[in-house]
Amino acid sequence: MGVYTFVCRNSGGEWTAKQHSGEIEASAATPYELQRQLVAAASAADSASGVQSSFSMVTPSSAVFQVIVGAVGGGAMITGGAVAGGAAASGGGAAEAPKEEKKEEEKEESDDDMGFSLFD
Repeated sequence: MGVYTFVCRNSGGEWTAKQHSGEIEASAATPYELQRQLVAAASAADSASGVQSSFSMVTPSSAVFQVIVGAVGGGAMITGGAVAGGAAASGGGAAEAPKEEKKEEEKEESDDDMGFSLFD
């Protein structure tokens, strides 16, 4: 698994990015194009499968972009406690998801009735 962090800046209508601790650099006209180039460069540098990325604006002319290569293993995608993809083929992940949802509902019910009211 590889983590690649980039500092991105907009100067004169062009976005540029430099890797925080490394040699990867890129430039593009839009932040979207820049992100695509950086994901491609990070994927080429690390042969693991699965890519996650996060783009966070710091100011209107600067941002931080992070690419994590190999973050999702085996083709599985985990979202909100449910398992989808390669891991769901075993059948275990799909059966567990409804149990977790029931626990959340019970917590909501117990929090609603505290035995007193703020408006009394």
